[in-house]
Amino acid sequence: MRVDVRKLVGDLLIRLGGANAVGAVVLFVYQTYVTEGPPESEVAFSRHAAVMLFVVYLAVTLVVGGLLALRTIVGALRWLDQDRGPTDEERVATVRLPYDLAVVGASMWLGAAVVFGIFNALDGPASEVVRIVVGTVLGGLSTTALAFLLLERRLRPVVALALADGMPETRAVGIRPRLLLAWALGSGIPLLGVAVSPLGEGNESPEDLAVLAGIGLLSGGLMIAVVTRSLTERLARVRAALSRVQAGDLDVALEVDEGGQLGMLQRGLNEMVAGLRERRHLQELFGRHVGEEVARQALEQGAGLGGEQREVSALFIDVVRSTALAATRPATEVVAMLNDLFGAVVRCAAAEGGWVNKFEGDGALCVFGAPEDQHDHAGRALRAARAMRSAVDALCGRYADLDVGIGVSSGLAVAGNVGAEERYEYTVVGDPVNEAARLTEAAKAVPERVLASGGTVRAAGDEGAGWRPIGVLTLRGRTRPTEAFVPLAAPLGSDRDRSGHFTAI
Repeated sequence: MRVDVRKLVGDLLIRLGGANAVGAVVLFVYQTYVTEGPPESEVAFSRHAAVMLFVVYLAVTLVVGGLLALRTIVGALRWLDQDRGPTDEERVATVRLPYDLAVVGASMWLGAAVVFGIFNALDGPASEVVRIVVGTVLGGLSTTALAFLLLERRLRPVVALALADGMPETRAVGIRPRLLLAWALGSGIPLLGVAVSPLGEGNESPEDLAVLAGIGLLSGGLMIAVVTRSLTERLARVRAALSRVQAGDLDVALEVDEGGQLGMLQRGLNEMVAGLRERRHLQELFGRHVGEEVARQALEQGAGLGGEQREVSALFIDVVRSTALAATRPATEVVAMLNDLFGAVVRCAAAEGGWVNKFEGDGALCVFGAPEDQHDHAGRALRAARAMRSAVDALCGRYADLDVGIGVSSGLAVAGNVGAEERYEYTVVGDPVNEAARLTEAAKAVPERVLASGGTVRAAGDEGAGWRPIGVLTLRGRTRPTEAFVPLAAPLGSDRDRSGHFTAI
């Protein structure tokens, strides 16, 4: 964000000088013409002389105070004028700038209390000196506080730029001091003015007190309006940001435009949202590595070594003649082919509520019924197998020599985290996994390229009616024979050479 430094400096000087000038004029008129001081016959100087002194002092302080303020502003905002990031010292000076400028104004008011106190002490009663000094101090406090809030509001965009890269170690005006300032202007200072009014000649009229109360109401109302707007605007932005976060929008970043408690709240919310974004990113990565269901279970229930027995269906898919493919095709083309294949496998498995437990070279293991219970896991696995076969056939237009074998088996297995405490993974171990792997090998020799065990087909309900038996196999590494089934549909891609001889493996 580009800031017009010259315009900013001008605005700050106008706000500081204007607030103090208006406050000085109001206070002088009130003390000189509204309230009843001692008769002019009892003082050496006339009100005309007081007016001349006021005009001269106001002009001098506006010039001197303006130069001091300009020096303070230039020193704090040098980084902004040079279009670069602030140093740590400049960052602190920028955050403190409203306070430092208010101090410049307060010093001018303190000088006014001294000058006009001496002026009235030359030949005036002590009560008049007390009235003038106390009134000047109280008016200075009110004006300085109001000027501080006006300056702070104008500097918000600049403070936000300064705090973009970190919060400085500096004390800022917090919420409690702001509220105390509002109370002081709205009630404290007017009531104090009423309380010290007897210090004068005792001839204050009800009209004088009414004017004092009116000034207190006006300045107090203005102060309360500025303070509450300063607080509510920032809190409203925090509340709006929290609502977006609650709705799932983590692309939230509040502008930190204050160095105190509200700034800490803004930065804290930003850090919280950044942590949530990182957690979501890790969760997404976790889900991609282990599957959304496994990731959700681990996040909700925790994870540790161990498992449980459950009925599942396992689906293996493996590329036919993968060694020849790797030898005759460029590596990048093989990887692209496998990515397209596995993308289709993930989609088909997910469509039936299954998940890919692992990729092993040019093969993949899909699981149905774990980690979440699925009473119809067998039917889901068979439908996914047929969908994968169709998806592979569609890919053959791009990869002419792509072919796969698919095996499906169901039964009792152990599902859980296997490995060591330092490194483990959720997987499924048991007879259906082994049988599905062996059926995948056998499927490469049948035209349909898909084989399912008899137990899976019988447990699949209506889906089982779409499969037909082709015989009993004795699979490698298994002593028990396996009844094999293939889909009833005609072999997919029958126009391509997929002849194979069915043998016991």
